[in-house]
Amino acid sequence: MENRWDWLWSRDLGRDLASAMLIGRLEVLSGEEEGRGRAKSIVSSTIGMASTCIVQSSTCVRRPESLEGKVALITGGASGIGETIVRLFSSHGAKVCIADIQDEAGRNLCESLGGDQLASSFHCDVTIEDDVQNAVNFTAEKYGTIDIMVNNAGVCGSRVTDIRNATFYEFKRVFDVNVNGVFLGMKHAARVMIPQRKGSIISLASVSSIVGGFGPHSYTGSKHAVLGLTKSVAAELGKHGIRVNCVSPYAIPTNLSMGHLPEEERTEEALKDFLAFAGSHANLKGVDAMPEDVAYAVLYLASDESKYVSGLNLAVDGAITCVNTTLRSFG
Repeated sequence: MENRWDWLWSRDLGRDLASAMLIGRLEVLSGEEEGRGRAKSIVSSTIGMASTCIVQSSTCVRRPESLEGKVALITGGASGIGETIVRLFSSHGAKVCIADIQDEAGRNLCESLGGDQLASSFHCDVTIEDDVQNAVNFTAEKYGTIDIMVNNAGVCGSRVTDIRNATFYEFKRVFDVNVNGVFLGMKHAARVMIPQRKGSIISLASVSSIVGGFGPHSYTGSKHAVLGLTKSVAAELGKHGIRVNCVSPYAIPTNLSMGHLPEEERTEEALKDFLAFAGSHANLKGVDAMPEDVAYAVLYLASDESKYVSGLNLAVDGAITCVNTTLRSFG
């Protein structure tokens, strides 16, 4: 049977091996033949135990995250970051349900993942409570449970940065999707997860949940609200064994983030321009933030590797929210 402390044992073996070598070296230098023999015995024994550990225990090497046997419901999973999460979860053994308003894209994605037994799609507008409730019920009835809820659906809103020109209609529209949708996902996932006393709820926030100035006021306010909901619901559901976290990416190239461009202008050249612009303002240089970087962060929070992580806002931002960019001249 797997021993969760094997990793500690293997670490101690490394320390013991180093100690044994040091003992041998010191005693050889002092000319003690008996010491040489004792050190040789310690080293041989330690190497033998280490070999046994490596052969017999998989915990000596860090296990990859696995979702084998788990069921995930992912809103906005038909495209963009959501699609990347769906594909990654499926590759790690999860059965997935895509809740999205893009019906055809959702169906096509399911077919590419092996069909109805492994992946399903369900029409869902996250601003409508009945849609979210029905998506949760459908997933639980089809696959027997829901282990993971990913609240990924979201909108950026119009690119109006002057609050004097912002409309209440647009502000409300962004909050309806980004905040109300997350609230409804948390609420109805909890209905399924509380009786089974386990589960992981993950919501997509943004660097705009941490600092201002990265987007329109409606978007920034909505992502701060997602973080607040995450902390509040994590505090409530902890007693039921349910973890609640969120992930906050920096600029990720998707159709959503490039939505200000007409579809015909979302070319490879436009993508390069987006990455160049994001990279010029980034703190971490030499690497571009991509959808899979966000998906792997979500995978970690969905897996048992993060079994004691709850209430976290995991920033996938290259530390940009740690830096006051106006002070770069001093760096």
